[in-house]
Amino acid sequence: MVSPAEAAVEVAAAAMEDDENTTQEEKMICPNCGADSDKSVKFCVHCGSPQVQSATNQAPEPETVEREPVGNNALIGYSERINDPAFASYQRQATAWSFLFAGILAVIVIVSFYIYGEKSSEMDNPQALYIGLGIGGMFLAIAVLSTISRMRVKQWDGVVIDKKKEKKTRRNKGSDGRYYPERYTLYTVVFKTDRGKILNRSVDNDDTVFNYFQIGDLVRQHKGLGTLEKYDKSRDSIIFCNACSTLNDINDDKCARCSCPLLK
Repeated sequence: MVSPAEAAVEVAAAAMEDDENTTQEEKMICPNCGADSDKSVKFCVHCGSPQVQSATNQAPEPETVEREPVGNNALIGYSERINDPAFASYQRQATAWSFLFAGILAVIVIVSFYIYGEKSSEMDNPQALYIGLGIGGMFLAIAVLSTISRMRVKQWDGVVIDKKKEKKTRRNKGSDGRYYPERYTLYTVVFKTDRGKILNRSVDNDDTVFNYFQIGDLVRQHKGLGTLEKYDKSRDSIIFCNACSTLNDINDDKCARCSCPLLK
């Protein structure tokens, strides 16, 4: 039989052993100096060395989420948006407006000359009417030639081979009938097509296009439009509409003027 005193001693001893085990579990030995440290600290309280956390004590690593690279890689390459029906619609509207404008001018000229022939003593009809018909026909002919010229524009790929900035002088006629010298700056971008043809694009006193293209840039002229698309637009902050040539911000999706998709 175990006496009550002996049983009390055994219980106390077991409790002390449990406390020691619990304390030992909450401690960890420093790999540098061997001192005991609490497992909750990241550095030894004696030598300051980093503590090696056990697998059960380490905080779970955050889940790695793969993200697509952020950048303008999508702006490299010729855009498939050139096949959007909006471009064909724009070309049809441009042709329609061209003939409408020419027709209105032709009617105004013909009517004006007819009235002049009726009221003027210097010229009678039908001579005045014939002159009006001739001038009106000239406006319509210009519209026809302009449409044919747009339809004959072919697609080609090329590269920028040179840029020129030239100071020039020209003569301008003043309101008094006399000619005066005018100084201006001519900005020219030189392209070489895949057929070996050299083409120049020049603008007076405006360096926007000059700065937009850099030597070595690959470009494409689209059929029926006559405008140029850059292959690499990843470094650009602006973009030209390939339908109406309006300047837009690179972040815009459609042209602010004609609503055609921007090629990017």
